[in-house]
Amino acid sequence: MKTSAPGRTCGISLLLLLLLAALHMTTARKNDIDIYSLTVDSKVSSRFAHTVVTSRVVNKADTMQKATFQVELPRRAFITNFSMIIEGVTYPGIIKKKAAAQEQYSAAVARGESAGLVKAAGRKTEQFQVSVSVAPAAKVTFKLVYEELLKRHLGAYELLLKVQPQQLVKHLQMDIHIFEPQGISFLETESTFMTNELADALTVSQNKTKAHIQFKPMLSQQKSSGQQDTVLDGNFIVRYDVNRTSSGGSIQIENGYFVHYFAPEGLPTIPKNVIFVIDKSSSMSGRKMQQTREALIKILDDLSPNDQFNLISFSGDAAQWKPLLVPASAENVNQARSYAAGIQAHGGTDINHAVLMAVQLLNSAKQEELMPEGTVSLIILLTDGDPTMGETNPARIQRNVKEAIDGQYSLFCLGFGFDVSYAFLEKLALDNGGLARRIYEDSDSALQLQDFYQEVANPLLTAVTFEYPSNVVEEVSQDNFRLLFKGSEIVVAGKLRDQSPDVLSAKVRGQLHMQNITFQTESRVAEQEKEFQSPKYIFHSFMERLWAYLTIQQLLEQMVSASATEKQALETRALNLSLHYCFVTPLTSMVVTKPDGREGSEVAEKPMETNRGESRTPASSARQGAICPLPIPLLGDDTIANDPGRAGPRGPLNSPPGEKGSGWSSRSGRRPAGATVLTSLPPAFSGIEVTAQYETERAQFSWIEVTFKNPQLQVRASPEHVVVTRNRKNSAYKWKETLFSVTPSLKMTMDEAGLLLLSSPDRVTIGLLPWDGPGEGLRLLLRDTDRFSSRVGGTLGQFYQDVLWGPPAAADDSKRTLRVQGLDYSATRLLKLDYQEGSPGTEISCWSIEL
Repeated sequence: MKTSAPGRTCGISLLLLLLLAALHMTTARKNDIDIYSLTVDSKVSSRFAHTVVTSRVVNKADTMQKATFQVELPRRAFITNFSMIIEGVTYPGIIKKKAAAQEQYSAAVARGESAGLVKAAGRKTEQFQVSVSVAPAAKVTFKLVYEELLKRHLGAYELLLKVQPQQLVKHLQMDIHIFEPQGISFLETESTFMTNELADALTVSQNKTKAHIQFKPMLSQQKSSGQQDTVLDGNFIVRYDVNRTSSGGSIQIENGYFVHYFAPEGLPTIPKNVIFVIDKSSSMSGRKMQQTREALIKILDDLSPNDQFNLISFSGDAAQWKPLLVPASAENVNQARSYAAGIQAHGGTDINHAVLMAVQLLNSAKQEELMPEGTVSLIILLTDGDPTMGETNPARIQRNVKEAIDGQYSLFCLGFGFDVSYAFLEKLALDNGGLARRIYEDSDSALQLQDFYQEVANPLLTAVTFEYPSNVVEEVSQDNFRLLFKGSEIVVAGKLRDQSPDVLSAKVRGQLHMQNITFQTESRVAEQEKEFQSPKYIFHSFMERLWAYLTIQQLLEQMVSASATEKQALETRALNLSLHYCFVTPLTSMVVTKPDGREGSEVAEKPMETNRGESRTPASSARQGAICPLPIPLLGDDTIANDPGRAGPRGPLNSPPGEKGSGWSSRSGRRPAGATVLTSLPPAFSGIEVTAQYETERAQFSWIEVTFKNPQLQVRASPEHVVVTRNRKNSAYKWKETLFSVTPSLKMTMDEAGLLLLSSPDRVTIGLLPWDGPGEGLRLLLRDTDRFSSRVGGTLGQFYQDVLWGPPAAADDSKRTLRVQGLDYSATRLLKLDYQEGSPGTEISCWSIEL
């Protein structure tokens, strides 16, 4: 379920990503291991999340049984503590330097045990798992703690809790406390397993700066229909945003440490010069090439008219689309779309030659003064494999590219699948002011590519530097950044000196398109310290830990592109901070000791991106509450059928006087090749538009798109899946994947039959369905059509206004004339099948209109 507190004031959402799975017992029933308590407590203070997962189990069997504790946590999170309490004795996890933990690790391997407690679990998560033998009637308490600084992604944070207890739990409770001194502008929740019964177990409370979300289902609410199995199997998501201004950001202070968040509103986008370098080697053939073409065409459509661009496709050799950068005019974009659609996969992979060609293109444009002053230049490389032709030595390629770019441009590297060396691409990108991203081979690969482009599509500032009085602060984290993109956020943290003044001031300098700009901000130390006093929302010394977390993450990133001498110094500092603050990082390990005589020690190490294998998460099998029958039958082939006797106070199209109970339909005989606006309301009158593309030969919709003005959201349905776009971020949902999502202005639900309903107070309900009955294809459904305003328009919408019926024809009372918006249509009473109750359908009488 998705709920939202009122007062949404900011268009950019801040998402809090926090993934967590409950205790997982694959054979809990069989082994009589009973989870009698499972709690999750997450405190989010100024974007820093501290999460504690506690599970209590008892062995109800007469023999020794094995209990397995499993939690999914975000990849960017650091485990800070783990302990087991067995028969009153605590067995803690001890964090050590990785080399020091090697002895225990090797001993576990020698025993034939799987010594690694943490492994990659998906695109964004890692899985912590530990098993222990439990004596009859004995109880065990597992407790895991992890922390993460939440990163802004396309204007959003997302707190994602993966709930999979695998059995009914007597005491199951999740509490999320959020404190944001900048003020919370909106808050919402979403779930893939929520039922109407479970919705009552969710409570959300919020004031200006604090929020509390609690989910506490009773046993009866957890049960699936008529069975003893749990329905809790899926995702629980929390999203929130904070208020922002056009100032120098927000400085927050606690216990002698500060954090500076910088994401100013209202800055214009800097025009960019972008070159797309696309791998078309034989390994890209098939689905990967198809998805790449699809994404590239969509990305080209999103270019700004002020941008310049070019395309390079490569295999064993490289070819550029145009000899120079060209403006992103409508004509050039259309030509580029045609070029992209014709890219075919074949041959080997010469990455070195292709990237150097892109650099030379930019250099030539600069020398010939074809690159406007103040623009940003980006190279975006997409490849799915290691270099096999030309220069194949990764280190030499990295050196060649770094020397050629020479700090002038930013290089972003996308690795498609797992046949490419991610470490190679990561260093290639970080050496040149960019970043690397893995694109997972899946049905949404094209959306992943589009989302990445959206992250870098709108540069706002270049050469961003933060300045603080040197006599006031020390040990400041990274304070200079090449680029700030729309929807992201720069974070700087540091320590106040002992004799700090009453006010901490800061300057942030950067470059806009054609001018320099300086932001100034200040924060009163005493006032800020007072802000963070509530123990309910604050955990001990959280800002100091935030500073340590941020510093370690930046040091680890800097190590990738550092020289051997620099790397050693960076590693030493990151290791010392990891040990001092008890973080499980790539440089440390946690040794988990088990009871003597039963098991030995196990070691938890943080997986590296380079070691990740592909992981797929199956669609949720959670059940959803029943949805009441629609008062309007399914609309197939643009056919509308209605029974005014069921339609409410006013039918969408009033039948002729004296003809209660008859329905009506319209069938469009001729349609344009492109999209057709089916219904449309101006922004002042709800602002909803439904467009679709109809395939005449197949007599079905190829896609249907619903656009809402408030909230700004778009839902695009195709036979393959549903894509919801918020704030330039795409979320893909498979049909028949349960969804329950609610805000004050919009409710989205999808059941196991694949019926997607979009509804809101005082608005028409729009339904979308992948129909596999007679005349299979997408279906459009409408409900509460009496709520249409008099301003409704469109191919179908026009018939939901007041209409005038002419008298029956003298020779045939099954024919009448219908007048809408000054136009006359011939209406004929016909028998149509109503599929509302499913196939084979019920025959009803309708007035049918040819459009």
